[in-house]
Amino acid sequence: MSQDTPQKPLNIAVLTVSDTRTKETDKSGATLIGRLQDAGHQLGDYAIVKDDIYQIRAAVSNWIAEQDIHAVLVTGGTGFTARDTTPDALMPLFDQVIEGYGELFRYLSFQEIGSSTIQSRAVAGVANRTVIFVMPGSTGACCTAWDKIIKEQLDNRHRPCNFVNMVTYFQAH
Repeated sequence: MSQDTPQKPLNIAVLTVSDTRTKETDKSGATLIGRLQDAGHQLGDYAIVKDDIYQIRAAVSNWIAEQDIHAVLVTGGTGFTARDTTPDALMPLFDQVIEGYGELFRYLSFQEIGSSTIQSRAVAGVANRTVIFVMPGSTGACCTAWDKIIKEQLDNRHRPCNFVNMVTYFQAH
């Protein structure tokens, strides 16, 4: 990481997908908010929606339509129950899929929870120059995703590559 280069703070939205959590009980959302702010970014928006394809899709669609939201972090709804529909809701929105994110997340998660990681449908993609990272709803999964993958990819000083120039392109031009 090049420390001589000034950091470009991003506006990041956080979405928790849950039928039961509230802003008072959403530890995973709070963890992501704390970590993105500790990394020098701003919270662009925060919401909790039910495990419903159309509520999930609507919330993220609104954010990717806003030029000042650079990234969206989505926690929850990535398993295999009938109510886990987050990847199904969001993948149609992606202009590009970031295959390596899910692969790397499951690799790292395997070291923490073993073979249960196969039940994680963590996905990521780019939609309208907004990068979207989807992770399981546990606080541990959010820490793994942010600390070991997302934090570096949303830091313009990370080399050899990161997503910052792509998501801030219109601000610079």
